[in-house]
Amino acid sequence: MSVVVTTYNWPEALSLVLKSLADQKDRNFEIVIADDGSGDETAQVIKDFAAKNPIPVKHYWHEDMGFRVAKARNGAIGLCEGDLVIFIDGDCCVMPDFITRHRKAATKGCLVSGKRVFLKKRLTNTLLTRKWAFHKWPRPLLFLTALFGFANRPFQFVRLPHNGPWLWEHEKCWQKAQTCNLAVFKSDIDRVHGFDESYEGHGLEDSDFVLRLLRSGLKRKNVEYCSPVLHLFHERKVPKPDKTGNDNAKLFKEMLMGDPERFLPLNASNDMISVRQNSQKAGE
Repeated sequence: MSVVVTTYNWPEALSLVLKSLADQKDRNFEIVIADDGSGDETAQVIKDFAAKNPIPVKHYWHEDMGFRVAKARNGAIGLCEGDLVIFIDGDCCVMPDFITRHRKAATKGCLVSGKRVFLKKRLTNTLLTRKWAFHKWPRPLLFLTALFGFANRPFQFVRLPHNGPWLWEHEKCWQKAQTCNLAVFKSDIDRVHGFDESYEGHGLEDSDFVLRLLRSGLKRKNVEYCSPVLHLFHERKVPKPDKTGNDNAKLFKEMLMGDPERFLPLNASNDMISVRQNSQKAGE
């Protein structure tokens, strides 16, 4: 199993995230950092963590040329050796059973999506300052923390079993499945050629990825109330054209939604698209 952690110039948050991964009950996995051009401080955090922990750590980095997280994730995927890839973000800590729960939920022919709980600004600042291992707090305490307004979605901490019809309520739906808590088999990622690097600037590269996975034949298994990630507070961005004029919303709505048969990236050759899609249809 490989855990891909996306990061960009927030080493304090990344340090907490790595600590939460080190505290997993199931430690049979590798960590692969997808670094979108961070500076030396982030590299030092990764180096220090790798020196102190037995969990294998790899670091993909490319030059900072704007928001190119799709390319960063593809670079990290290329380093992954696990058959299952879990995606989280470098501002999302995980509870000690996170890997265990995802390993149990993994199902051939499916991608597995989970939820995130947003921590409020005051709590986030306290955690970053005091470096509390809050990810190890018992679920009842996390529930109360959210209930009293320090986070949202308190009922995400009420764990449900890995069976039941609720797991399949969104099996054909791409909406709200995000790469802060997403697991996909490596072979399925390879089938759709990973993320579409045409997306530069913030937003929708993960929606594109999930939709193309569903078009390739996967179903979505939604494991809410199992093991949400704990999202540290930061100001949220709205998808908009980047400084080069690239418009992710246009890429998604016109180029992807307007071509309902396509499940490969725009930068894949037309010949390869034809071969892949014919092969997929033949296997159905």
